[in-house]
Amino acid sequence: MARITAGVATSHIPALGVATDLGKTEEAYWKPAFAGYEWTKAWEAEQKPDVVILVYNDHASAFDMRVIPTFAIGCAEEFQPADEGWGPRKVPVVHGHPDLAWHIAQSLILDEFDMTIINEMDVDHGLTVPLSMMFGQPDQWPAKVIPIAVNVVTYPPPSGNRCWALGEAIARAVASFPEDLNVQVWGTGGMSHQLQGPRAGLINTEWDNRFLDRLEGNTDALRHIPHIEYLRETGSEGIEMVMWLVMRGALGRTTRALHRHYHVPASNTAVGHIVLEPITELGDTE
Repeated sequence: MARITAGVATSHIPALGVATDLGKTEEAYWKPAFAGYEWTKAWEAEQKPDVVILVYNDHASAFDMRVIPTFAIGCAEEFQPADEGWGPRKVPVVHGHPDLAWHIAQSLILDEFDMTIINEMDVDHGLTVPLSMMFGQPDQWPAKVIPIAVNVVTYPPPSGNRCWALGEAIARAVASFPEDLNVQVWGTGGMSHQLQGPRAGLINTEWDNRFLDRLEGNTDALRHIPHIEYLRETGSEGIEMVMWLVMRGALGRTTRALHRHYHVPASNTAVGHIVLEPITELGDTE
């Protein structure tokens, strides 16, 4: 059967994509941010995931104020890079896994999650930047991708508890898929940042690192953080971190951190990145 072997979380800062595309990753400003992903690139090359379930938020590329799904799943054969105002990124087309995606959609809906099923969707930096950070600049992405889009742009976003529960439901769906697949779940966005208003430029390093601490082990305290705490402590865009909780929920009760990276700043955002593996009750990896 299909199995979730790891969880990955990362910021999806658009400037990281620009630096990648323009060959600036070795420049003094950018090098420390990118250095923390070198371990993961080598690890991903060894792990060779068949499918990445990639949790991200759209930035008015596929959705706008006319349609605001709380949770959406992409079930298409492929997803084109979006034009976010300066032309699409010159990155590979994202190939989906429709069979697994439709299976997950069915399982989640019967598990009482009201998913929006998307059969045509361009994907923006929220999805393509994480692929660049983990896989570099290949001619073709080495894994199929199932996009899970979460509304963290327009009030009200889902709670952390609901996102964690969605991850648990995704794990049940994957475990019931009969094909032998190595599946990873990625959560993206964050960390602390605010892009506008009197608090523009806010970064809360202490809070970010506490959040990273609690992704490892067997605590589920993160699922109970209220929206107001994200807003107060991490800025208006820090709410993106609830998407990391979908990933964490999919890994089961206990996790071990394989790699962790934190850097300030990249553009006006804190860069956070962690790689987790699920642990069984007997202490073995899943």
